Amino acid sequence: MEEAKPGLVVGKLYLIPTTLGDNAPLEVLPISIKGTIEKIDHYIVENEKTARHFIKKVSPSKPQPSLIIQTLNKYTNPDEIPSYLDPCIHGFNIGLLSEAGCPGIADPGADVVRIAHERRIQVVPLVGPSSILMAMMSSGMNGQNFAFNGYLPIDKADRKAKIKFLEKLSRETGQSQIFMETPYRNNKFFVELVKILQKSTRLCIACDITLPTEFIKTKSVHEWGEIELDLDKRPTIYIIQA
Repeated sequence: MEEAKPGLVVGKLYLIPTTLGDNAPLEVLPISIKGTIEKIDHYIVENEKTARHFIKKVSPSKPQPSLIIQTLNKYTNPDEIPSYLDPCIHGFNIGLLSEAGCPGIADPGADVVRIAHERRIQVVPLVGPSSILMAMMSSGMNGQNFAFNGYLPIDKADRKAKIKFLEKLSRETGQSQIFMETPYRNNKFFVELVKILQKSTRLCIACDITLPTEFIKTKSVHEWGEIELDLDKRPTIYIIQA
C-alpha cells in the first residue's frame, strides 16, 4: 500500500456531511460545503445515485460526467478499499460522503479514514449535522459522559438483556446511553423500551432531526407509557439516563 512521500503534493480526504433528510442542503450545511464540492471530482460514497443527487442539489452547475465515484457499502471487498485513496497519492482531493449526516460516525466511511491515516493522507472534517450529537445536545441528559451504542441486538431476548445492561450502566456511572433502531421497527421498539425500562428512567426520543417534522422530547418512562407515538419509518435516536 503506497504511502504519501514527504515533499510530494498529495491530495486530501475531505469528510463531507450531508443532510439528515430531503431538505435543502444549504438550510443545514455551511456555504463552505458548496465550495468544497465544486473543487472535488473524486468521491467515495455509500450509494452513487443518492450521492449524485446530493452533489447536484448543492452545486447544480457541476458537470456530473466529470465525477469519479467509488462505492463503499456492505458489499464492498475490504481489500479494494485502500485503492480508493490512490487519487490522493497522485495529487487529487477526495470527498467522502455518508448517506446521511457525518462520514465516519455510525458509517462505513470510518474504514476509509483509518486507511488515510495509515497512508499519511491529511483528513479534513467539515461541519455538518450529526443526529447523534444533535439528539444529545437537546436531550437535557449528561453531556459530559455519554456513549453511542449503535443498533441493539435483533434477537428479542438479547435486545432485552442489552437494554437492561445499558440502564444499569447508566444508573451506576451517570453515563447517558445512546442507541438507534431501523426506522421501520421504531414503533415496536418504543413499546419494548417502555415495558423493559424502569418507570423512573428518563428517555429521550429524537426524531426527524433538522426536518420540518422534527420531534424531540425527554420524559420519564412512566410518562412515555401514557403517550401514543408514531415513529414508523422516521429516523430516530434514543437516549436513556437512569
